Amino acid sequence: MATQAEKLARSLEALAVVLAAGGGAVRARDVSRTHRARLVEAGFLREVMKGWYVPSQPDQPVGESTSWYFSYWGFCADYLEARFGDGWCLSPEQSLMLHAGNRTVPGQLVVRCPRGDNAAVMLPHATSLLSVRSSLPPVDARTVVDGLRVYRPAAALSAVAKDFFTTHETDARAALAMVRDASEVLPVLLERGHSTIAGRLAGAFANSGRERIAADIEQAMRAAGHVVRRADPFARASLISPVDAEPPHVRRLRLMWHGMRDVAAAHFPAAPAGPIDADTYLRLVDDAYVSDAYHSLSIEGYQVSRDLVARIREGRWCPDSEERDRDQRHALAAKGYWQSLQQVRRSLARVLAGENPGVVADQDHGAWYRELVGPEVTAGLRRPADLAGYRDGTVLIRQSRHIPPAAAAVRDLMPVFFELLGTETDPAARAVLGHFVFVYIHPYPDGNGRVGRFLMNVMMAAGGYPWTIIPVERRSVYMEALEQASTAGDVAPFARMLGELVARA
Repeated sequence: MATQAEKLARSLEALAVVLAAGGGAVRARDVSRTHRARLVEAGFLREVMKGWYVPSQPDQPVGESTSWYFSYWGFCADYLEARFGDGWCLSPEQSLMLHAGNRTVPGQLVVRCPRGDNAAVMLPHATSLLSVRSSLPPVDARTVVDGLRVYRPAAALSAVAKDFFTTHETDARAALAMVRDASEVLPVLLERGHSTIAGRLAGAFANSGRERIAADIEQAMRAAGHVVRRADPFARASLISPVDAEPPHVRRLRLMWHGMRDVAAAHFPAAPAGPIDADTYLRLVDDAYVSDAYHSLSIEGYQVSRDLVARIREGRWCPDSEERDRDQRHALAAKGYWQSLQQVRRSLARVLAGENPGVVADQDHGAWYRELVGPEVTAGLRRPADLAGYRDGTVLIRQSRHIPPAAAAVRDLMPVFFELLGTETDPAARAVLGHFVFVYIHPYPDGNGRVGRFLMNVMMAAGGYPWTIIPVERRSVYMEALEQASTAGDVAPFARMLGELVARA
C-alpha cells in the first residue's frame, strides 16, 4: 500500500505534466479530484475561483500574495482564452505597458472583447478583471505577447487616452521608441481621420527627439485634407536622446534612471566634504560587521543571532560538535555573508583609492555573489549551476506586484545598468539608484537583496557617506518603499528612508 508521501509524489507528477504544457492556470478538469484535493491540502495548489487554481509553494502562509502575483499573467491568459477564445485583447494602455517591459500586476486588468459583459471578475489580493464590451482592433493591429492578446505598439499609441503620456510617461516613451517610422502609425490615423490624435503623436515624437516622424505624420495628414495642430502630451522635455535599435526594456531602464535621479538626490543628504581616510573607513566597516550581517540576513528571513555571526567571523562555527550550529541553511547563509564581505572590502579599497565605483561594482559584483552562495553550494543545498551568474529562469519577490524582467532581458539590462552607474555624477543618485535598480532587475537566482545592499554601500563610500545598515525593524518600510518605486515609479520614499538612515549613521 502506497504511503502518503508516495501518493503526494504521484500527485506532484500529475501537476508537473499540466504545468509543462505551459500557462499559469490549472483548471479543475486538468487533474483528477483526488490529485487536486491532495495538492490543495499540501499547499501546492491554491484556488483562485471555482474550478481554477494556480501553483503554489507549501511554505507560503495562507493568504500570502506571492504565488498569485507570480502566476497572474499566465492565469489571465489561460482564463481569457478559455472564456472568449481568440475574441479578446488587452486595453491599449496595458498593451503598451507590456510592450515596454512593465509587467507590474495591475489592480484591474481591462480587456476589450465583443462578448464582454462590462462586469468585473474579482480575483485574489485586491485584483480584478474587467471585460469591456467593445469591438477588437483589426487583425493586423494585434499580436500576442507571452500568451496575452495585445495591440501592436503603433496601434496602441493611436488608441490610448491623452493622460497616459503623463501618468505612464516612462512606458509611453519606451513604446514610442519601438516605432521605426511614420508609416507604422499613419494607416490608422489616415483611415479614421484622427487629426487630434495625429497632432498628439506628432508632439510626442518631437518631444522624444524624433522630429522626422513628427513632420511625416503632419505632412501626410495634411495631404489627405486634415487640419493637424501639434500638441505635446508630455509634461516635460525628453530626458534622454533616442537610441536606434535598442530593446524597449533597455530604453525603459534608461528612462527610469534619468526620471528618478533628480528625485533621489533631492531627498538625500548632500555628500560630505573633505577627503576620506581609507584605513579608518574600512576599520569602521569591520566594526559594524556583526550588526550589519545580523540585520541584512534577518531582512531576508534568515534566523541568525549576533553570536553566530561573530563566531563565523572568528572561525568558531562548529556544526559537527555544536548543537546550536546545526541549522545548516541559516548558518551557511551567515558564513556566505562573511565571505562576501571580504570581497566587498577589496572593492571598497579600490573605490576609496579613487576608482570609478560603477566600474568597480561591474567588475566585482559577480565575486560578491559567488562568495555569498558558495557555502550552500558546497553543502549541497544549492545547485552548482547557481554559481554560474545571472539567473536562467524566473524569480519571485515575495508579496510584490513587481514582476522582474525575464532572464533573457537581464543580460541586456545589466550592462546598461552598470553603464548608467559608471557615468552618474551625483553620489546620492548613485547610492539610491544603485540599490533600487539592481533589485528591480533581480539578476541572480537568490541573494539580490544582500548584494543590492552591498552595492549601495560601495556607492555610499564613493560619495563619502558612512556604511549604512538597514535595520530589520524597518523591514516593512524598506520593502514598501521599494515596492512604490518598482510599481509606481516613485523613488522618493525609498530615497527619504535611506537618507534618514545615513543621517543617523
